[in-house]
Amino acid sequence: MNIEISDKLKQLTPDFHIGVIECKVEVAKNKDLDLKLREIERELQESINIRRVIMLDTIKEARDAYKTYGKDPSRYRLAVESLYRRLAKGNALYRINNVVDVGNLLSIKTRKSVAVLDKDKIRGDINVRLGKQDDKFFGIGRGKLDVENIPIYEDELGPFGSTTSDTERTMITKDTKNLLVFIISFTGRDELLYNVEFAKDLYLRYANATKMDVRIV
Repeated sequence: MNIEISDKLKQLTPDFHIGVIECKVEVAKNKDLDLKLREIERELQESINIRRVIMLDTIKEARDAYKTYGKDPSRYRLAVESLYRRLAKGNALYRINNVVDVGNLLSIKTRKSVAVLDKDKIRGDINVRLGKQDDKFFGIGRGKLDVENIPIYEDELGPFGSTTSDTERTMITKDTKNLLVFIISFTGRDELLYNVEFAKDLYLRYANATKMDVRIV
């Protein structure tokens, strides 16, 4: 599976890179993961002011990238910002399954948008580009979204994810066996080297991951 970032996206934001993790996983409940998430929830609920979320390192740079693309980051929030805002309001994270929940933990710890995808539902190579006005994109639990001028992930069947929301087509289910994870960086590749290793550790610990492969695009 080849993954390419469009020239236009790289021209506008030269520091745009993707940490990629591919592996086999087991979808199941994990009590240790739930306890870890509760710990993180308490920590951030007590320490994060919702008005300061947009100024947090890495989130701020990602919002600036949206502005460069011509997208209002306050109307079309990055997935990671939405997680932080949820916690800052005193709400708990949704519990979906161990594979998705690890993705949320990874996003919170790295302050980067993370896509957690069923690799078997992706067809052919992947192109990462800015969305267009006529792109048909249906976010998980959100219906049709306007993804014009935000980074989207596209295979031969069409868009299946973005830095704002993933789609139902590639969502994780109890039958998922093969996982593809994107960690999106707007600030270069150096931190991603640590992020992908951290992701490997999380999926090994909480999802019995095997046959792991990581790379930076």
